[in-house]
This record gives sequence, structure tokens and C-alpha cells, in this order.
Amino acid sequence: MADVAVAGDRLDREANVEFYNGMLIPDLVNAHCHLELSHMRGLIPPGGGFTAFAKGMGTVRGAVAPHERTAAVVRADEQLWRQGVGAVGDVSNGESTFAVKAASRIRYVNFLELFGLQSVSARPLAPVAEAAQRCGLRAGITPHSTYSLNDAAFRSAVQAGGGDVPLSIHFMESPAEAELFRGQGELAAWYAERGTAIDFAAYGSPAERIVASVPADRDLLLVHDCCVTEEVVDRIEHHFVGRVTWVLCPRSNAYISGLTPPVELFRRKGVRVAVGTDSLASNDSLDMVAELRQLGDVPLAELLTWATENGARALGESSRLGGFAQGSRSGAVLLTGIDWEHMRLTENSRSERIL
Repeated sequence: MADVAVAGDRLDREANVEFYNGMLIPDLVNAHCHLELSHMRGLIPPGGGFTAFAKGMGTVRGAVAPHERTAAVVRADEQLWRQGVGAVGDVSNGESTFAVKAASRIRYVNFLELFGLQSVSARPLAPVAEAAQRCGLRAGITPHSTYSLNDAAFRSAVQAGGGDVPLSIHFMESPAEAELFRGQGELAAWYAERGTAIDFAAYGSPAERIVASVPADRDLLLVHDCCVTEEVVDRIEHHFVGRVTWVLCPRSNAYISGLTPPVELFRRKGVRVAVGTDSLASNDSLDMVAELRQLGDVPLAELLTWATENGARALGESSRLGGFAQGSRSGAVLLTGIDWEHMRLTENSRSERIL
């Protein structure tokens, strides 16, 4: 012990040595975000439910001037970086965020999202994909969800793809998604009210639609997952052996509907889990540590794997990020406010980039 004390005293006197009280971790990976919605914080009230939120998006999404939207994106990007996020799986419905992301220190993987029951193909997204390429951004086209695209458009988005970029599909966020395939529930009622027809009910369920429409050799992020069952997990994992990541955004689910993803089911099944923040339209911050706290009594080491290594693998960035192995380009992030006795996060836990 005396030798340790002497060494500590010597280090204390060394120039340019800094001491931090916390845990050093690699860059966090936010596997699901909508940076372009950063101007919408607080515009849609919480707790209204899934369909109310979807309706609200259509009403208020364009309510803020373009320069204010850009300023909100810049602030959100800087916040993510300061809190230690090194990569983001970011949904884009246009080019509005590309300049900010191209200049960012964060590695963005861009999911160019096709949605709308009036869409017939992914061709209108081709210019967006070309713009992303000109900006030097990784980008690929993806379907939004199993409930927001008719069959030809969904399959067109899957086929358009994006080379090495996985698909990222909103999945089973609400009971209404499965009910729609039976002609029941609030989504079915909303579509009927609008006179909107669907042609995909014959698949029988969101899971069967995914299995029938997406080749088994595609890498796939399924996002939200609040209403999945063990049967659904087994069906998906059996089809996409080793290629699926289940992305959880628990604070967004709490904001919209109060639902929670089945964390213990995923742990018991041993599937790959990653974590995202969703957008500021359905969250009060893009704080990855707050998302991890929301996931409940999961061992800290497991949570950190989900938020680093698994996220990097999901986005195809594991050669750059996810750990401190030789060749990694990860920065260093300080995680503080840890309950060291039980190795758990606390309400005081924070992440801060130090390198």
C-alpha cells in the first residue's frame, strides 16, 4: 500500500495529469433519433397516446420557421457530442439536417424514411440519397413502419436500400399496429375516418409482414418494440439469424403512451439490444444516460454494452466505435453519479465527453 501511496503522490505532482471521479467509457451510440424534429420540443403534449401523437405531428411539424429549425438542430447536435455520443442512427425525411451533420464531429448513419399511404415507390427519395452522398454521409432508404406504407411502397423502400446501411423500421410501438391488421383499433378507425385504404392486412400481423417483405440477409433495426411478445421475437429472430437489433427508446414511449418495452423478455431471449432517444417531439432531452435509467434494474455493464458496442454493431460502425480496442476511433466519456456498491445508475448519473 505504501508503494501505491507514493505513486499517487508522484502522479499528483506531474504536469498535465487530470483526475476524474467516475467511470471511463467509450463513445455512446444513439441508435434511433430524429434530429430534424429538434424544434418540436413541447409542441405535442405528453400522454395523448399513439394516434394523437401521429395526428399532432401532421399539425405542428411545420409550425416553426426554417432558421429556427436549423438552430435547434445545431443545438441538439452539440448537446449529443458534449454528452459523449459518437454515432447516431438518424431518421431523415429530407435534406434539412445534412449540412449540420456533414460538419459534425458525430458519425451519423442516415435512414431516409419513406412513409405515407399515398406513396407508391421509393423513387422520390433518390434525390435525397444523392444529396446525402454529396455531403459525404452514410445513408440508405428505409420503410417507416409496417402500418404507414402500402405494399408496393414498402417493398420498394426495402429494395432501394442503401448498400451497407441497415433498414430501420418503427415496430410494434402501440397495440394499434397489430390491431390494424385485423381492421380494429384506433389506427384502423383513423384511417377509415380519412377514407384511407390499406392493402397489407392479409399478412396478418406486423411481424409476418416484416418476414415476408424483408430478405433474411438484411441487417435490420426494429425500433420501440413496446408490444412485442415472445412469439414475435422468436419469429423475427428465426428469420433474421443474428441480423436484428431491437432498439429501445423508453422515455419516448413514456411520453407518448406510458407504455414500456419488455426489457426482461429481451434479456431472457439473449437478443441484441441497443438504445435511442427518439426525438425532442416526444422527449425532453436527447440524454442517453436518462434513457438507460428508464430501462429499470438492468446491470450497469449490460446497459453500457447496449449503449456502446451493440449500437455500433447495429449501425455498422463497430470498426470505429463501441470500445477501446486497438484501431477504435472512439473518444473517452466520463460517466459519473454511479452507485458503486451496487454498480447501478442513479438519478445523479451523467455522461460528459472528456476526449
